[in-house]
Amino acid sequence: MGTVVGNNTRRYHGHLVAATQPPAIRTVLLAGVEAYATVGGEQIGLSCNQYVGTVHPEGYRYLDCFEIGESAKWTWIVSGQKITKTLTLSEGENTVTISYQNEGTKAITLSLRPLVSHKFYHENFRVTDFYPEFLYFPENRTTIEHGGIKLHIDHAGASRTPSTGWYYRFESPRELERGLDGVDDLFCPCELKYILTPGDQAVLVASTLDTAEPQIRSDAGGVESASVEDSLASAARHFLVQTKSRTSLIAGYPWFTDWGRDTMISLPGICLETGQIEEGKAILRAYASQMKQGLIPNRFVDQSETPDYNTVDASLWFGNAVYHTLQVEWEEAFANEAHGWLCEIIEWHRKGTLYGIHVDAEDGLVAQGEPGVQLTWMDAKVGDWVVTPRHGKPVEINGLWVNLLRVTLWLGEKLGKKQLEISLLADQAEASMRKKFWHPMVGHFLDTVEPDDASLRPNQLIAMSLPFAPLGGEEAEKALDKIEKELLTPMGLRTLGPREASYIGRFEGPLDKRDAAYHQGTVWPWLLGPYVSAVLRVTSDKKRAQSALTHIVEAVGSYGLDGIAEVYDGDAPQFPGGCPWQAWSIGEVLRAWRECHQ
Repeated sequence: MGTVVGNNTRRYHGHLVAATQPPAIRTVLLAGVEAYATVGGEQIGLSCNQYVGTVHPEGYRYLDCFEIGESAKWTWIVSGQKITKTLTLSEGENTVTISYQNEGTKAITLSLRPLVSHKFYHENFRVTDFYPEFLYFPENRTTIEHGGIKLHIDHAGASRTPSTGWYYRFESPRELERGLDGVDDLFCPCELKYILTPGDQAVLVASTLDTAEPQIRSDAGGVESASVEDSLASAARHFLVQTKSRTSLIAGYPWFTDWGRDTMISLPGICLETGQIEEGKAILRAYASQMKQGLIPNRFVDQSETPDYNTVDASLWFGNAVYHTLQVEWEEAFANEAHGWLCEIIEWHRKGTLYGIHVDAEDGLVAQGEPGVQLTWMDAKVGDWVVTPRHGKPVEINGLWVNLLRVTLWLGEKLGKKQLEISLLADQAEASMRKKFWHPMVGHFLDTVEPDDASLRPNQLIAMSLPFAPLGGEEAEKALDKIEKELLTPMGLRTLGPREASYIGRFEGPLDKRDAAYHQGTVWPWLLGPYVSAVLRVTSDKKRAQSALTHIVEAVGSYGLDGIAEVYDGDAPQFPGGCPWQAWSIGEVLRAWRECHQ
């Protein structure tokens, strides 16, 4: 991850950010390469670093072209000579190949200085007398070892000078904007020099593997324009990660890992719409294995870690993902497993589970909430302040609850199982939703009941869009019109209506301000999925559904290459923010695109 001009503006940037303990632990190893070219006695920097108070060197001034395909390629013009740099990742390995080529007519001298660290990707790196623990200089290779992790840099053909030393006070402006520590130090283990005649190239291979093959590709910029579906499907593949023990679906890059809610919302688009059905089943089985009192974990954890179960909707989205999986491909053995999981979820919700999550016997609806805890997807918290607590009976939670009950009945019918109690409960909950959530004075569904909250939010879309959605009819049509008028934007849906007193139209500033705006007006692309499904289910208007996706599919790659942003500003102009690569943004847009174009 990095920038076109070459400076690292985020703490997460680097040429090699290795998955040292996938999927959760990532380590910035090769932060960058300081590069200088000498042409005709003049030395000019090709790289670009931002330090506190200055930029050095200023390679961006000579940058002529940047191209992207299966590799990234930079082209500089230095004293009339053309020099290119190509960066290529190796699939399934912690390996990156960096090549510099002299494409000019004169010989050049190239000087490269690797800048390394062994830092956890959320942290900063500072000069210390104890780094690195070991430094090795075998022929054609430099190895830096720290904390049991070896970074090998292969550099065949280089004249190496093991002149070790520190580079101080690199500045990451995007972190400073968020009120975070934005300063790092980096270590240089050696200087590498090459004499490159026209056509020659210098190749570095940085890897955690003892043996890594260089990946030299010349196809950067040569990929033909892909269809919308192909672009989204290509983007989807980056979120599925195979570890030694399981298949994982990453919520977003660079900082998210595998979260229960995100996984279940993303799975139909990321796995099923790309034909990776077995991977989808494997993910569902993995989460089911960590179910506790009818709840799947908010975040999947591996051995020796304690899962968190502070989410009310992950288990309900789990039922929805099960349904979509079996709709794509029916398998009786998996269906029997899934039916058992869903019955366990229902049983625990009826008798009451963690965090006050329980079914109210009087109306069959799910109530939830404890002081200081945020259990729905609108889960931002600033210190002790829960921004959107939504205690009581939220509309999407109960839409998902009814859907889960109906999915279980559907499964049971296909498997020949009697489920009278679940059938009665589903009828009761659905009738209660239709009775309690509609608010004729405001013209849309309440966001929560008991206590009632009539804030205009997009959560009602979920209860209108699910396969067994309990809300529909004329009321849903009126709600859709209101949502389209006040919440729908070209990039997604606002999380709060702009007429509401708590509305915040900009997602910017330090983290506390961003968290305060996160679900108080900030736009989320993933909500286009429920919106499109609700439009098709309630109105059958394909053109209306298709038009909602026009701008977001054009935005693929505009914030992060091959991705859709996590969020956008609520107010125009809508700048992107959050993760540049968000699984449910890609997954729900892909699923919705297929749904309204089939």
